[in-house]
Amino acid sequence: MTITTTVKARRTNVGSRHPELYGALTAVGTLADKTALAEGLSPLLIELVKIRVSQINGCAFCLRIHTKDSLAKGETPERLSVLPAWRESLYFDEQERSALALAEYITTIQDSHSNRGLYESAVAHLTPGQVSAVTWLTMTINTYNRIAISGAYPVAP
Repeated sequence: MTITTTVKARRTNVGSRHPELYGALTAVGTLADKTALAEGLSPLLIELVKIRVSQINGCAFCLRIHTKDSLAKGETPERLSVLPAWRESLYFDEQERSALALAEYITTIQDSHSNRGLYESAVAHLTPGQVSAVTWLTMTINTYNRIAISGAYPVAP
């Protein structure tokens, strides 16, 4: 427990340090959500993308927020429980599967050169507008994850 406290004391909360930049990110995030809705993505799918990306990045802070938001919007605990293994489940429709695959592709972009076919298969059930919207959602939550993780945002019961 002492180590955690010491580590947190050395971290800089970049959102507090430069609130104008954090505010700009918040505006981008809000616009990404609105764009995704306008492109026909459901509020539940938007949250699933944010949760899956946060799972990959290991961001407990964002996982807590978006899991709670997802449940409030009507997501089921069953779907959330199998989300890390979505490929092996029958809980997600083709659009959701494509969006999750695209979000994973973008989040693990370092593997993109060895997995060139992943993008094409990921976007199979999305319109170009939906591909763009999922891309913006993914880039935004990846940025939030990095802010929370690098700043050691507290996550407690």
